[in-house]
Amino acid sequence: MSGTEPLAQSYAFQAEVSELLQLMVRSVYSETDIFVRELISNASDACDKLRYEAISSPELLGDAGQLLIQIKPDTAANSLAIADTGIGMDRQELIDKLGTIARSGTRAFIDRLREAKEGASLIGQFGVGFYSAFMVADRIEVISRRAGTRDAWIWRSSGGGGFDIAPAPAERAAAIMRGTEVVLHLKEDAKRYLEKQEIERIVRTYSDHILFPIQLVTGDGAPRQINEASALWQRAKSEIKPEEYKKAYQMLAGAFDAPALTLHYKAEGRFSYAVLLFAPSSRPFDLFGPERRGHIKLYVRRVYITDEAELLPPYLRFVRGVIDSEDLPLNISREMLQNNAQLAQIRKAVSGRVLTELASLANNDAVAFAKLWEAFGAVLKEGIYEDPERREQLLSLSRFATTKDANLRSLQDYVAAMQPGQSAIYYLVGDSIDRLKSNPKLEAARAREIEVLLLTDAIDAFWTASSLSFAGKPLQSLSQGDVDFGESALAKNADGALAPAAVDTEVTIAAIKGVLG
Repeated sequence: MSGTEPLAQSYAFQAEVSELLQLMVRSVYSETDIFVRELISNASDACDKLRYEAISSPELLGDAGQLLIQIKPDTAANSLAIADTGIGMDRQELIDKLGTIARSGTRAFIDRLREAKEGASLIGQFGVGFYSAFMVADRIEVISRRAGTRDAWIWRSSGGGGFDIAPAPAERAAAIMRGTEVVLHLKEDAKRYLEKQEIERIVRTYSDHILFPIQLVTGDGAPRQINEASALWQRAKSEIKPEEYKKAYQMLAGAFDAPALTLHYKAEGRFSYAVLLFAPSSRPFDLFGPERRGHIKLYVRRVYITDEAELLPPYLRFVRGVIDSEDLPLNISREMLQNNAQLAQIRKAVSGRVLTELASLANNDAVAFAKLWEAFGAVLKEGIYEDPERREQLLSLSRFATTKDANLRSLQDYVAAMQPGQSAIYYLVGDSIDRLKSNPKLEAARAREIEVLLLTDAIDAFWTASSLSFAGKPLQSLSQGDVDFGESALAKNADGALAPAAVDTEVTIAAIKGVLG
């Protein structure tokens, strides 16, 4: 492959990348369209990064023209190119970004990908979408010139164990003043991706609201823009159709499902900002990753700044979306964001609004909220432990298995159904519902027909370690010493006799104590 270019050097892929590529090359996934979305998303990120860096270094823009993305089908060569005029990559960046996966959880991700039928959607969630192109391409070339540098480089791979890098040939380097072009040499069964109608359909479906123009470049006319290129979050809610929200969510989350909750509003007053947030309907792959990283993109006046600012607390890390500030300075550094007072106020306000929307969903659509709780309840309960200010609100949102109901119950429902004289909310923590239901410590509660919460999530052992109350009722564990059930009476049958559970516990225990003295 590099015999005619003596300066080309060969490199081995990181082991996990090589394994991932083998999955892509042999892919049986049905959602092969995703490669277009992922490559366009990467191109958009590159344009975002250049626009951000050009705020402090305007010379980076040079004479290469506007920030845009182009799709170039070539039927004669059976190739499809996706190019951008963004930040570009130098030689070392090509090695690092296309030869390795620098994030934790890679091994678990690949194992799940190997087993998953929805494999392509996992690729988008994990942020390795570039490799999805090997589902449709036998060979890929990446030509890139980093903004502000002289040299252009070409990266080549056939999806095996490695790749080559060389200085780009003069004629190809001359065609790229700045940015990156990804050229896919398509497999025989992927020729439909050269058809204009197919390209336009995919862009409309997945990438319509990318903020940069996406142009279709063919040999029969001038480049033609095929996306809307508008900031959806800056438009009025009344103008936006549900399908547009769904597409925006899928693009932001790298997902195929529909959002379980959509929150779109503009805040005006001391600080002005637009918010477009989504709660997924299924659990993202990295939800319980050690970084507990959020996924909210911060914009300032429609200029992308970062997705690493802590715009929501960790227990809301499943939420995806955008916050676009009108007041933050464009040249704010990512380091300054950590201690920015205005951003702290935005975070506090938006976090409260998200919890309010979740409460509204719980009140108005119990079935939909139950599904959301099944996916993200364990994460939300982290907030009971970590966020004392919103503890009551989070307890109110929480749903629990109990000894009395097959369905999950709220604490409001629990308190409303408390027995006369019952003074506390009782619970047991364990690793399974079945084991908890057979716990002998339940017998005294059953004898009084007292409902007990059955807690089995790993986080339950942490938040219950604090002294908590809800609606004036303390939460009390049945595992901690002798439990005083207050004035709760033992249950009786219709004839006035003690119920069997009461006889089995209170009477038997008293008899044993009498024998033992």
